[in-house]
Amino acid sequence: MHSLVIFGYIDPSVISYAISAGAGILIAVGAFVGLYYRKAKKKVSKKLNIDENRNKEVESDEITVKKKK
Repeated sequence: MHSLVIFGYIDPSVISYAISAGAGILIAVGAFVGLYYRKAKKKVSKKLNIDENRNKEVESDEITVKKKK
């Protein structure tokens, strides 16, 4: 039986890089899942004729400016 022993030094900057890369991957996966969740939800709502805005009030876009005398 052969045994392999490796000694090495991991620089602190490598750990920082690994943590940053891991966080970036998690953020990218979260954005991807969120995007496709919304698309799937929209398609299902359309198929089932569910309107999210049914009971919402909509304000007009009119802007009135009163002139000072």
